[in-house]
Amino acid sequence: MLRNAAAALALASASLASSAEDSLARFNVIAIRPTTASIYIATVTMTMPPFVRQDTVFSSTYSARVFPYFFWNESGRIWIVVPGDKLRRVALGEPVDFTGRGVSESGDERRIEGRATPTGSKGGRIRVRVYVTRRIFLTFDTTYELDGAASPHSQAKSMTFSTEGARL
Repeated sequence: MLRNAAAALALASASLASSAEDSLARFNVIAIRPTTASIYIATVTMTMPPFVRQDTVFSSTYSARVFPYFFWNESGRIWIVVPGDKLRRVALGEPVDFTGRGVSESGDERRIEGRATPTGSKGGRIRVRVYVTRRIFLTFDTTYELDGAASPHSQAKSMTFSTEGARL
């Protein structure tokens, strides 16, 4: 009898954990719209393919185009960390802050900070700061859209992300 009760309790807790994870499945793939930041001497356009979530980490690639200073263009990998409790807050319509990192193909590291503000059940606004140096950062304002509950493992690994002007 005690074994049956323990088994039922284990099954119920596994079911609750599974349903909590299923409720976050819609966050497995997030599309970020291309965005532009203007600075005194140039315009930086950043594009990223959809971010794919594995546990608490969303990752993608980036490409940054700097006009008119094309020699400052760069591309690389980017990842942000958003724990499950923050994803649940987004699901409730609350804004959340996040942090992350970017690494250019040449090895330059970029600190990233941002805030996601839901505007509906399928997307919202996002503000991202990409730190070029300790004190100099580029601010990008754009939108995000949930691309559905696709499995992170089914997504192509050859995504590209661009952040223009990151070397300014």
